[in-house]
Amino acid sequence: MSLFITFEGIEGSGKTTQIKILDDILKLRGFETVLTREPGGTVIGDQIRKILLDSENTGMTPLCELLLYAAGRSQHVERIIEPALKAKKIVLCDRFADATTAYQGFGRGFPVELIDIINRLAVGKLKPKLTFLMDCAPEIGLKRARERIALLEKTLSEDRFENEALAFHEKVREGYLTIARAEPERVIVIDVNQDVEAVHQEIVKHVLRFL
Repeated sequence: MSLFITFEGIEGSGKTTQIKILDDILKLRGFETVLTREPGGTVIGDQIRKILLDSENTGMTPLCELLLYAAGRSQHVERIIEPALKAKKIVLCDRFADATTAYQGFGRGFPVELIDIINRLAVGKLKPKLTFLMDCAPEIGLKRARERIALLEKTLSEDRFENEALAFHEKVREGYLTIARAEPERVIVIDVNQDVEAVHQEIVKHVLRFL
């Protein structure tokens, strides 16, 4: 069966860890899955990712950032997500269009109506059937994210958003929670202030309802 599931959340919320665990579990149960991410997911998308997340690109304008995300998403949908869904696979995506609403809409201050138009242009009618919002306080998430980055030895550091002020991440979190309140049938808020296994079990419980 085809199913499109996305994971959302601020930096350090644990979404990447949980989406990988879910992917492993679904494969063990015999489901065909595609694990992907945004920005990225394609060769072109990964090149866009490097531009967007590189901390050296401090001069990037908010509009440039917004349009780069949309460009990468358009490529991602057409080349990866839609073909996988047509092949009856389960697509697990680490961030999707909700991230643009939260980060560029609530975080950067672009009108949500404009974000909706750009998202529709990039994805057409595609929308996740299920979205897990990994929720935690921004100060906790940022602490985890910065500790993770400190352990990584990369020539290119993907920490442009981790360097944003706490107030920015508070706006992003509120954006995510606003989306969840508007679409409770799709967006499930997961309290990540518990151990990894407990979070995983809660996620699996919801996914099994669809399977």
